[in-house]
Amino acid sequence: MRTRHRRPSRIPEVNLVPMMDVLMTVLIFFVVISMGLTGVEINGVTLPRSVNSTDEIISGSADESPPFVIGLTAQKELILDDEIIQLRNLSPRLRTYFQENPDGTILLKADRTLPYDDIANLLDELRGSGGRRVSLAVE
Repeated sequence: MRTRHRRPSRIPEVNLVPMMDVLMTVLIFFVVISMGLTGVEINGVTLPRSVNSTDEIISGSADESPPFVIGLTAQKELILDDEIIQLRNLSPRLRTYFQENPDGTILLKADRTLPYDDIANLLDELRGSGGRRVSLAVE
């Protein structure tokens, strides 16, 4: 009997295009979802625009606590959880927040029409209330 010499079989090709399509779809999904969850909007506050033309994203660790968000309207009213609050009533809530989140941050969302002196005074008072990290939000 004669044996036929078989040609060595070709290496099978792997088509990666469908896998890349799925990965891109998942990536786009997470980007869109994360963009929608980045900020807490406060009614009556229009944030100032960023000076830089490119937006920088500050990333933190996954186990980082959410910031304590305070709004300051154009009428110089403090807003916390969609309610107007006085500065003297804010201190106990800040102490409670920092007891639960020792490394927490305060995020001030001040209206862009306010003079900077008013914003700087409030930032100083917030820093004096126990917050080591106080930030001013911009768009």
